[in-house]
Amino acid sequence: MKLKWTSDSSWHTGAGERFSYYTYFFGQNAVYNLVSTLLTTYLLFLSIDSAKSGIVILAVKLWDAFNDAIFGVLFDKVKFKSGKKYLPWLKVASIAVPISTVLLFLIPANSPESVKLAWLAAAYVIWDTAYTICDVPIFGLVTGMTENLNERTALMSYKSIYGGAGAGFCTLLGSVLISEHVGSNFTVVAIIIAVTALITMIPVAYKARERVITTGGEEFTLRSMFSYLAKNKYLLIYYLGFFFYSSLNVSGALTLFASFYLFNDSLFSIIIMIIGTVPSLVCSLFVPALIRRFDKMKIYLFCSLLAIATGLLIFFVGYSNIWVYTVLATVRAMPIAVIGVMMFMFTPDCAEYGKYTTGVDAKGITFAIQTFAAKLTGAVSGSLGLLLMGWFGWQTVSVENFEELQRLNIVQSDTAVFGLWFTYSLVPVIGVALATVVWFFYRLKDSQVQIMSDCNSGKISREQAEEMLGSLKKNFKRRGI
Repeated sequence: MKLKWTSDSSWHTGAGERFSYYTYFFGQNAVYNLVSTLLTTYLLFLSIDSAKSGIVILAVKLWDAFNDAIFGVLFDKVKFKSGKKYLPWLKVASIAVPISTVLLFLIPANSPESVKLAWLAAAYVIWDTAYTICDVPIFGLVTGMTENLNERTALMSYKSIYGGAGAGFCTLLGSVLISEHVGSNFTVVAIIIAVTALITMIPVAYKARERVITTGGEEFTLRSMFSYLAKNKYLLIYYLGFFFYSSLNVSGALTLFASFYLFNDSLFSIIIMIIGTVPSLVCSLFVPALIRRFDKMKIYLFCSLLAIATGLLIFFVGYSNIWVYTVLATVRAMPIAVIGVMMFMFTPDCAEYGKYTTGVDAKGITFAIQTFAAKLTGAVSGSLGLLLMGWFGWQTVSVENFEELQRLNIVQSDTAVFGLWFTYSLVPVIGVALATVVWFFYRLKDSQVQIMSDCNSGKISREQAEEMLGSLKKNFKRRGI
């Protein structure tokens, strides 16, 4: 069975509805990119000990262990009068996320270090909670908008174009405004991003329609939730690999410093952003065609191996020749872009697998795990970057932007600069290598998921599904898959 990649009468969503779904990811990714990539620079400019701020960020994420689990349970339990499962949460998130984002970048610069750390901890907890409310429902919504697997894959793929554009918008805006050429500050950047998110995230809550009424759901307790997770082996396998991949992906948080200290201009980060964004936008158009011909995980593993090889080459060649670095980084960006486009396509598959194997519709828990993994790894990567910078002896400063940093002419030691290059270029490669080993054990095929989805929605009986899955299994064995 191959996925058919065409928009036909079997598709349920309208053009305006799909557009509102896509624009949501523009605002969401702009906010997420602001926190995941610029927060580290913001904290290093506040003259806070990097090890202390790194520990605070990591410690705050312990709240995620309860935050995502609790919300996952609430998500599956709460029944709104409207009968909607996802849209009411998105209305709340569209307001809460922009407000909490601004709060996170309002730390009083002239206050004592203890006050700064306390503000960081409180604001991060609030932002983290708001982001959970924004993330779980939007990824679950795709299963409510349509039960057509091709249509779901299309929505998940093309939303990456808008998500990438949102992340690029944030990077471009932030890099320019706080560069040595402009000299603005992070609060201004945060306000602009927050307003943009508000405008782009709200429409889906009013435009989208929930057509697929899920059945077989159960009232969850935390204990039954973990029991469900233990049975959904592919969800655990995928997100274990995702943990290594994303936790060690520290380069994004250090891009501005790498641009300023390694490539002699903070605005080189815009070139780095273009190198990463353009392939992502292009790949968003071609990934559907690849998925039509090849299984998603096969594509994933091939791109991971290619990313490892090119990443190692970049580290050993170095950064002294900016043109050589740019060419190599562009080549590496291609497999990374494919991975980025496909990254969250596996969660709906795991949700269908979980319902088929357990009889329980627990999409809230499934997508809560996705949000938990994204935020936890984002925090680990941010705190890991800060901790490594401190370990290599990075000198802390108290400035508002790179213009002030340049004027003060603060020079870092050779060890600190090498540590920046090591952390920026090699640590992410190690993460991809570890993830690839884990993902090798992910054996859930696209063709199997389609059969499970048809069974879960009542299109075919359990007996028919078992017969079709058995035939597929025999076919895989004959082909050595």
